[in-house]
Amino acid sequence: MQFLWQKKLALILQVKSKCKTCKVIFRIQSKIPFYNQPLCHMKIKHCLIPFLVVLFSFQLNAQKNRKAVASKAKKNSSSRLHANTELTKMNTLDKKAFQSTIDGKSTDLYFLRNRNNYTAAITNYGGRVVGMWVPDREGKFTDVVLGLASIDEYQGPAGGAFGALIGRYGNRIAKAKFSIDGQSYTLAANNGQNSIHGGRKGFQKVVWDAKQINDKTLELRYTAKDMEEGFPGNLQVKVTYTLTDNNELKIDYEAVTDKKTVVNLTNHSYFNLNGEGSGPITNHTLQINASNYTPVDETLIPIGIIEPVAGTPLDFTSPTTIGSRINSDHEQIKKGSGYDHNYVINKSGVKMLELAATVTGDKSGIVMEVYTSEPGVQLYTANFNKGTYTMKGGGKDDYRSAFCLETQHFPDSPNQPSFPSTVLTPGKTYNTTTAFKFTSTK
Repeated sequence: MQFLWQKKLALILQVKSKCKTCKVIFRIQSKIPFYNQPLCHMKIKHCLIPFLVVLFSFQLNAQKNRKAVASKAKKNSSSRLHANTELTKMNTLDKKAFQSTIDGKSTDLYFLRNRNNYTAAITNYGGRVVGMWVPDREGKFTDVVLGLASIDEYQGPAGGAFGALIGRYGNRIAKAKFSIDGQSYTLAANNGQNSIHGGRKGFQKVVWDAKQINDKTLELRYTAKDMEEGFPGNLQVKVTYTLTDNNELKIDYEAVTDKKTVVNLTNHSYFNLNGEGSGPITNHTLQINASNYTPVDETLIPIGIIEPVAGTPLDFTSPTTIGSRINSDHEQIKKGSGYDHNYVINKSGVKMLELAATVTGDKSGIVMEVYTSEPGVQLYTANFNKGTYTMKGGGKDDYRSAFCLETQHFPDSPNQPSFPSTVLTPGKTYNTTTAFKFTSTK
């Protein structure tokens, strides 16, 4: 059966002397689809030239649109690939490497994930944050917490305080001694003459009882016995990690005791917002919501006074790169070999959780805000890291390759009457919350 357009084509080709242009065009565009219009001269009313111009334009635009759609799809696919690559790295953490038995209790690795695919990996050995995956400005998921690849490594010298829950008393207590109601208590001197982070076997080296409540929540419990590491009272502690849909890793601490004691709990995660193993954090931008700090002596124990940061290298009241004054000749910087200082958070008295600090990764654009109910926050810039140990991603714990923002009561508070008290009495409940909120710049 011959189509109408074929008949019209034949007619044009026959009328060579009448319509040479159309004849040429039809020879070139012989595969043109059916055009239900009279075509050209004699019995043909319309020339094909306008039609072919329109058709060519349409085809050209369609081709451009297809290329644009393909380009966008490729870009989205590339973005998803970057994200999936990092999430794949997270999934390569060997869960079996975290399954062991320590002091008769089982250890494991737990994953929290919110609806935006932000992911945290936590082990119940020391309640440690092993990794934290959040998207950078390009949407690429980046691991912003330094961590190790196995329980065996955490148990060894490499473990230190990486990502750990710290207690019963975070930070330092002078000369490893304190008194309550005239009763003296002696602790392990594990930081020169001082005690630090709960003693030789603080909470970072014990196995917590773990219960994963749901995909976003992990509950950890531990009971520190009376006189464990020299501290009085049986202290029952509950810590709840929650990865909220607001992209916060929220940590809720609770504790009760049967005897007067001191408590100061915190988390000691080492952050690098450009990614674990990506180099120094000295170009990160930091702002701390604190007009004052607690100056320290040569052993990093507060000298008992609160001083303004204004006019010192410790002033981060406006956004400042961490490394811009880290090698200053200021006596406080020399004592800490960089930053290792407690900041007194400005309190508005309105919110339970105050903004303590904001940090931005210079390469990634990842922003971390720290909110807390605590009165202080310790800035530590990994001044004593030596690149001795290998992290889970293959990088080293290099000098100043991470920073810590440890929310807390002030160091040595048990021996400093002018500081906020850390004493917990029977019948009272210790409650505090800290949240690390992640966003990114555009």
